[in-house]
Amino acid sequence: MPVVTAPYKPGTPCWVDLMASDQQAALDFYRDLFGWQGEIGPPEFGGYAVCALNGRPVAGIMARMAPEGQPVPPVAWTTYLASDDADATQSAVAEHGGTILYPAMDVGTVGRMLVAADPTGAVFGVWQKLDFIGAGIVNEPGSLVWNELNTGDTDAAGRFYHQAVGLRPGTVQGMEGYYSLNVGDRTVCGMQQVPGYLAPGTPAHWMTYFSVDDTDSTVDALVKASGSVIQPPFDMQAGRMAVVQDPQGAVFAMIAAPGTP
Repeated sequence: MPVVTAPYKPGTPCWVDLMASDQQAALDFYRDLFGWQGEIGPPEFGGYAVCALNGRPVAGIMARMAPEGQPVPPVAWTTYLASDDADATQSAVAEHGGTILYPAMDVGTVGRMLVAADPTGAVFGVWQKLDFIGAGIVNEPGSLVWNELNTGDTDAAGRFYHQAVGLRPGTVQGMEGYYSLNVGDRTVCGMQQVPGYLAPGTPAHWMTYFSVDDTDSTVDALVKASGSVIQPPFDMQAGRMAVVQDPQGAVFAMIAAPGTP
């Protein structure tokens, strides 16, 4: 079981969370789909729910709320990149053409975070750990396995993430037009043009991938639970994947890697 106990290196995706219209319905849906356990949290943290798999945190689910004077955010999954200093990362994001959506703020004693958009419009979070490092289990069925930037300008996005958060772009052998994003010599996420199977006009975004043991049966379960399929299961270099929507409209991908039990 790929348990994570050490802090994530800066730039590495370390957490994902979902803004939902109906938080309890989302908790129920992902419990049934992935086996997560979670409940609405205390009011002082906006009811934020930390979902667990096998007793370890895997993702967050919250009710979407509009900050004063701003529109209600969309129902969507957000990818968080690790940082040793959220304030310094915020300055680098702004310096290199990003937009700060929610400035750096303390989250109790667990960490410090911000939310920003890159120059191509993709929204992402930054997480500086204090008591909480992020996902405590990854690469197991029901947990986070990959994060991918889908953008309209891979050159501009690659420069930005390299300069602002230290993610170095690289090519991927056998996958023309697909780029790795690397921390040191380790690939931690990917980047490509917004794929054609998404609706025309889909803006730049970070896609969350969850590991599953059987893509086809998990898609069937999702449809029975009122989710919908954007890209039916297909085989590709990393495994068998599908792109789907939960009943409230949040888009995510699932993948069963070759050899997954």
